[in-house]
Amino acid sequence: MQAIILAAGMGKRLGEFTKENTKCMVEVNGVRLIDRLLAQLSKLNLNRIVIVVGYEGEKLVNHIGENYSGTRIEYINNPIYDKTNNIYSLALAKEKMQEDDTLLIESDLIFDDGMLPLITNNSYPNLALVAKYESWMDGTMVSIDNENNIVNFIPKEAFHYNDTDKYYKTINIYKFSKEFSTNKYIPFLEAYCKAVGNNEYYENVLRIITFLNSKELKALPINGEKWYEIDDKQDLDIAEALFAEEKDILRKYYGRFGGYWRFPKMLDFCYLVNPYFRSSNIIDEMQANFRTLIGEYPSGMKVNTLLASKCWGIKEEYIVPGNGAAELIKALMELLQGTVGIIRPTFEEYPNRRDKEGLITFVPQNNEFRYSAEDIMEFFGNNHADNIILINPDNPSGNFIPFEGLCTLAEWCEERNIRLIIDESFVDFSEGWENNTLLKDSILEKYPHLLVMKSISKSYGVPGIRLGILCSSDRAIIAEIKKMVSIWNLNSFCEFFMQIYNKYEKDYKWACKKFIEERNDFESKLRQISFLRVIPSQANYFLVEVLPPYTANELVLTMLKRFNILMRDCSGKGGFDAKQYMRIAVRDHEDNTKLVEALKTLEK
Repeated sequence: MQAIILAAGMGKRLGEFTKENTKCMVEVNGVRLIDRLLAQLSKLNLNRIVIVVGYEGEKLVNHIGENYSGTRIEYINNPIYDKTNNIYSLALAKEKMQEDDTLLIESDLIFDDGMLPLITNNSYPNLALVAKYESWMDGTMVSIDNENNIVNFIPKEAFHYNDTDKYYKTINIYKFSKEFSTNKYIPFLEAYCKAVGNNEYYENVLRIITFLNSKELKALPINGEKWYEIDDKQDLDIAEALFAEEKDILRKYYGRFGGYWRFPKMLDFCYLVNPYFRSSNIIDEMQANFRTLIGEYPSGMKVNTLLASKCWGIKEEYIVPGNGAAELIKALMELLQGTVGIIRPTFEEYPNRRDKEGLITFVPQNNEFRYSAEDIMEFFGNNHADNIILINPDNPSGNFIPFEGLCTLAEWCEERNIRLIIDESFVDFSEGWENNTLLKDSILEKYPHLLVMKSISKSYGVPGIRLGILCSSDRAIIAEIKKMVSIWNLNSFCEFFMQIYNKYEKDYKWACKKFIEERNDFESKLRQISFLRVIPSQANYFLVEVLPPYTANELVLTMLKRFNILMRDCSGKGGFDAKQYMRIAVRDHEDNTKLVEALKTLEK
């Protein structure tokens, strides 16, 4: 068997990465794509490797040479790479294809080592590696029958999103027998190029063969193996996360700050959202209006303030909506004067916006990081701060101060002219949540030094629309923050969500009730894992101490590598004193069960 690698293309979409080199010379985590591919091929005992070069081909030839780990390397030059597509590059290698069985591989791929043996060890002579369609995939799709025969190649112009459950993406790794190449593929290739031209794709020839009801080409679906096709900078970024070395893998994932839908098979127990409200018809109504919303400007601050006021029952002059709570946090932290009191461990977005010298930090001295309003008043009574920030329930500890305690704390701050900022982004996950919120005009008016922040993304499970609110009866600070953000700080999807939300309030209340039931069940199951100490929580996550034989880093890495489950290693957070902690989000019952079963596997 031989391998033919198509490496003539210019890779323009990779910009500066291919300015002076062909695409397969691009590095992923310090290793060139071609070097990784040749190392994988060298394990297959091939007769030769044929590389079709074109753009910056001389550099590629000089880099590789004529031999790789004992396997002969031959080259074919495509001199008109800038005027043709891959069908011409393959046509240049047609004589080679008729001399041996062939592995055909495109050079812009990165994949697990096990994928080449998967296709070479399969007894069927003519195969295409395929993967079930996922949202990130682009290019040629196929449909297959119950016997894995490819019944159709689906070009881009024939692609329909309503049919994606039937599609498989070609990975662009094929195995062709010498007989198939000689008697079927090459004759059709020659006729196609003569009739249509050279600015086409070699898959079009395979498509014609399938039209003839030929069952000579089968699909071989992969099962969980990692791969990625690198066409642009974003693809390169994704590939570097997927194929990162162990020492870098968590940094690569955490550094994305979301966007995990680009990894559809991964279970994200890292980011914190309500898993149940998204089943409401509110999402269907938004989807039905997608084309209108994407094509129209949103309203400005005045209208969106009115909508936020309607949704959460707060006077317009007391509320400012933001592009996620993050936008409002940034503006508020820039506006606050004097020192800032925080309780650690906590959500670091607030202290990260201030100089460390101006932070007054309270760390509860117990192994569950519990504290009350009285504890806060005692500490800051002896360690004055001009502003105090409280996340309630706290993140990541899940500590919760009831409504009465918050009012006591707010009164104490009023008497001392201390501004109190309470972030209640997770309060709707607490027991009796409807009675725990401070988002009431009467409360805000009673405590004018109080500001209440809420991330709608988390409790409503809609982080993609980017919505948060900040409320206070201090009209001056609310007005100032409105000036600090853009007049069009909210997009049309966010605006429409607020426009229609009140129709679905019953759905939201059901979702919160359902969530609390699931959290209680999830907690009982997590407590059965011997190497976890689960800390009680009134939020949509649990802080757990990781016990021997694991460290938090080891456990998070193992869960990601073995089960494709991502969790948050919290051990480096301030306030933990180098102990081993991680945070586990609460998802729906099905996903939570998968996590528990994976942990039980490790326990065995």
